[in-house]
Amino acid sequence: MASNSLSFPPIAISTSQICNEKPHNSSLLPLPLSSLYGKKLLISHSKLRTLALQYNNPSTTVTVLSTLPTKKYTSEKIPKWSARAIRSFGLGELEARKLKYPNTGTEALLMGILIEGTSPAAKFLRANGITFFKVREETVNLLGKSEMYFFSPEHPPLTEQAQRALDWAVEEKLKSGDSGEITTTHILLGIWSEKESAGRRILETLGFNDDKAKEVIESMNRDVALSSR
Repeated sequence: MASNSLSFPPIAISTSQICNEKPHNSSLLPLPLSSLYGKKLLISHSKLRTLALQYNNPSTTVTVLSTLPTKKYTSEKIPKWSARAIRSFGLGELEARKLKYPNTGTEALLMGILIEGTSPAAKFLRANGITFFKVREETVNLLGKSEMYFFSPEHPPLTEQAQRALDWAVEEKLKSGDSGEITTTHILLGIWSEKESAGRRILETLGFNDDKAKEVIESMNRDVALSSR
């Protein structure tokens, strides 16, 4: 396993800029900025689906997702997931924990896309009046709230429908034959493909339909055509 050491010089920063809230999801766990001053980071490259970062204290590890879980394909046989897709997944997983749900469902994947917010899929949803707060409200209306003293797992496992949505995204990307990344648009369409899922039902409630899905596909195809020129 190859490793490299990086030195971080002291950086002047106001303490008011440092967030003291402890994130719920270790897959997106940022180290406090102050803890990196003058420290050495050991970056370990692994064949697993994660990249582990360690600094002087061996007990401190930050795990960053480099791919998303799929059942049908091994990571060596599929295109790369885009950084936005990976961030969206992690933020959706975190939102599932905030709502104290035992699993990460299609509704969480949808919320993750909107929380990340910078992808074409998120922009399309917002342009059509589908916002994170509306999706979150519909999620609670549909699935309810968990008990006050229930604590979600550190990484709430995917529901079968959410797993199929991710597998659909991979499959459609492979069918397309282009060499680009799997994006949040593929995830959104994967959610829509699961007809009985909470994510699709929420989208339908908020006005998303097959015509909108076709618009998303056409937009994605245009982007692919432009990037290949």
